[in-house]
Amino acid sequence: MSRVLIVGAGLTGSLCACLLRREIPHKVKIVVWDKSRGAGGRMSTSRSPNDPSCIVDLGAQYITATPYYAQTHNSFYEELLAHGVLKRLESSVEGMVTKEEGHKNYVTPEGVSSIVKHFLNQSAGAEVSFDRHVTHVRRRGAVWEVTRKGGAGEEFDVVVLTMPVPQILQLQGDVASLMGEDQRGLLEGVSYSSRYALGLFYAPQAHIHVPWAARYVSNSPCIRFIAIDDKKRSAESPDHGPSMVVHTSVPFGVRHLERDKEEVEPVILEELNRLLPGLPQPISVKCQKWRYSQVLTAVAGCPGQMTLLEEPLLVCGGDGFTHSNFDGCIESALRVLSVLKSSL
Repeated sequence: MSRVLIVGAGLTGSLCACLLRREIPHKVKIVVWDKSRGAGGRMSTSRSPNDPSCIVDLGAQYITATPYYAQTHNSFYEELLAHGVLKRLESSVEGMVTKEEGHKNYVTPEGVSSIVKHFLNQSAGAEVSFDRHVTHVRRRGAVWEVTRKGGAGEEFDVVVLTMPVPQILQLQGDVASLMGEDQRGLLEGVSYSSRYALGLFYAPQAHIHVPWAARYVSNSPCIRFIAIDDKKRSAESPDHGPSMVVHTSVPFGVRHLERDKEEVEPVILEELNRLLPGLPQPISVKCQKWRYSQVLTAVAGCPGQMTLLEEPLLVCGGDGFTHSNFDGCIESALRVLSVLKSSL
């Protein structure tokens, strides 16, 4: 039985684990490592420290299915809808770019990370571990030795890297030497936007009086998107206060990328109160720096994956190899699965 390590518990990594379990259940021992404290990656949902039932999506806000992908990836959408993980977006989003006829928008009643958790839960028997920051990948004959920060090396027959492309390029060990010049050039050409996100949690008696559930902002150099998160998900509850998410503009994120979050948070809050005067005082705030927010330039040709070595197999995937949305991650996971099935 082959031991397969998937690095990254975001959408691509969790879906790779799920599809591997479904397609070749008796041939693989699946291990998933992520450097964060929980699953989700950029599909991140944060909980209020005062009330775990009060949540806010700090990453992806909603999912748009084009007519093409609604058909091509229909089984994935139908599965998530049947399990109540997805439902149609019914709330108003002010300033949303009008989509072509046939586009459908979805939200997640339990937060966007529930998509990732669903696929991990479908990976029965997978060994999923967090706080596992991979630093080295070394070839040891017919296996890979993978070392994490603060831990000893472990051996795997196959390694799948699904983290953002710049983090793949930063890995120590043998990854760099395995890349051809053309491959390295393609990976170095991948670029990402950067931004900050604030999650604000309010007291049960607080009220936010706005006519929309979410709003794209066009008149601020700092803030690009605001959502009353529970209202966006049509999940308002009398048992806890409202929650809000604020995404900064990309230029603001790039300009302040190397500053500490503690310095940037009050700047964003000041602009938020200028845009929405009279907001109640939040009881807690979570500030998230997204160094790799959305893919601006993917690997040329969008191949979905890149195989760095066939024996032992080392393959890369993620939205950096397709395009930066839900369907891009699905497409990458399917391409990675095809390589794994051929090898295993």
